[in-house]
Amino acid sequence: MGGNTKAFVPFGGESLFCIQEGMRMLPMDCHTHTGISPDGSGTVAGHVEQAKKLGLPVLAFTEHVEMNRYFPQAHYNTLPRNEWEIFDHAAVLERSLEAVTAAKEQAAAAGLTLLCGMEMGQPNADFGLSAAVGADVRLDFIIASLHELLDRPDFFCLDYSQENIPALMEQYFDQLYDICRWGKFDVLGHLTYPLRYIEGEAGIPVPLEPYLEQIRCCFRALAENGKGIELNTSGYRQKYGKPFPTLEYLKLYREQGGEVLTFGSDAHCAEDLAKGIAEGVELAKAAGFTRACYFVQRKPVYITL
Repeated sequence: MGGNTKAFVPFGGESLFCIQEGMRMLPMDCHTHTGISPDGSGTVAGHVEQAKKLGLPVLAFTEHVEMNRYFPQAHYNTLPRNEWEIFDHAAVLERSLEAVTAAKEQAAAAGLTLLCGMEMGQPNADFGLSAAVGADVRLDFIIASLHELLDRPDFFCLDYSQENIPALMEQYFDQLYDICRWGKFDVLGHLTYPLRYIEGEAGIPVPLEPYLEQIRCCFRALAENGKGIELNTSGYRQKYGKPFPTLEYLKLYREQGGEVLTFGSDAHCAEDLAKGIAEGVELAKAAGFTRACYFVQRKPVYITL
């Protein structure tokens, strides 16, 4: 497996093993996509094989399930605004749950824990529907994400030369706060997601100080609801060059009482599995975290860092 192993013990759980490459810890990857997602590639089986090669002990599959396009297109009487806007995400979720459930037993025999997850996009589009979908007992883990503002395309698709970026960011954090207060998920996905495109792709700096109180309120709501955030390492391998969120905001999350933290690469292909996770672990430790977790049947399993 290319490295040494170090035992760790989940709080209240059994002893597990975490792979280290030299001194680089790879405890989990809790945010991944396959070709079941419209923007992903590969299969559950292919991701499992890559995880085994890397020595990952825990792998969560979290396909995109956009709640504002959960039903077939006819239900909404609208047309896609771009090639990424597929409908019937109910079918996406079902395909994922079936594929991952079928692979769990064989993976476990090889020492790999597979988790049935979902990345629930825009739950604020219909909180009632989102709560019902999230109640599926087959789910281990739910990431709540905001990829697009209500009635707007994904941040990926916007022309930032034509946008009022301060207003856009204020709306983003407002809608994120609504999601945090709702709280029927496990962790909030990639905080500051718009910066992947505004700063990383468009090259427009976005100071976050004007939104500090909004961010603080989001973190406080998460802590009060017993929910968490992910440290999403995708930015390390993208033009943005930084994780979501950065060290400053990991520290702020802790200051507001945040304790629940997962790590995810946001890989959309097998080759990107676990990329940046080792760096993310070190960042979390620098922010003062001594433990992180993954979720089994919607309950956290803690590991020491």
